[in-house]
Amino acid sequence: MGEIHYETIALEQRSAVAVVTLNRPQSMNAINLQMRRELHEAMGMLRRDETVGAVVLTAAGDKAFSAGMDLREFSQVLAQTPLPELRRFRWEPGEGIADFDKPIIAAINGLAIGGGVELSLMCDISFAAHSASFAFAEVTRGLMPGNGGTQRLTRRVGRSKALEMILSGRTVQADEALTMGLVDHVVAADQLLARAVGLAQQIAAHAPVAVRAAKSAIVRGEHLSLQDGLNLERDLATFLYTTEDAQEGPRAFVEKRPPRWQGR
Repeated sequence: MGEIHYETIALEQRSAVAVVTLNRPQSMNAINLQMRRELHEAMGMLRRDETVGAVVLTAAGDKAFSAGMDLREFSQVLAQTPLPELRRFRWEPGEGIADFDKPIIAAINGLAIGGGVELSLMCDISFAAHSASFAFAEVTRGLMPGNGGTQRLTRRVGRSKALEMILSGRTVQADEALTMGLVDHVVAADQLLARAVGLAQQIAAHAPVAVRAAKSAIVRGEHLSLQDGLNLERDLATFLYTTEDAQEGPRAFVEKRPPRWQGR
């Protein structure tokens, strides 16, 4: 991964793990159009980078993961954009996270509101600091979640909990988020990034093609019937038998040495 400088995000590589940091702490890491464009560009680059096996998404500062949509900018867009164009505004260009085919882990270091929660829901696994909190405040502003919140939250925590959280606009603290399944791990703030990166490094140490295929089987199969999901799993597993890494893994085991993955 070459050295690239962004204005609203930061990007660094730690061995085979890329750390993407939302970097507008003065605005509580609110998501503006530039951040969306830069995230989309960065995720596309990381997807193609063979040296990156997994990604951690976190944020600068110790107060906020992301306060969601930049409402100052959005109010201007709303005033200047014809109604038929607003739907296009909601999904173009997108953040490139939901369709990212390598493992991505969220490290939520503070409050996440609206679009900030939606970003975390796009990730595969979530760590939260004890100080983190979560809220969908859109209904208090005459809006509703529009970047997957109503759909992904329901699939993550269930219908009634999603309804309560989104319709009330109430704040959920980290421990409750863990109990309801909104996050997977709650850790001390000073351990947050290390824990998330540690898991990402453990994942990235395995055969790259196998990791991506396994993620694809889980993510795509989630919305299929059991039989269709099993067929998908068999197809992907059979494909892996044709790869060099599938030959290297058993050979390394027999020879009692670490495998040398080629990613093909």
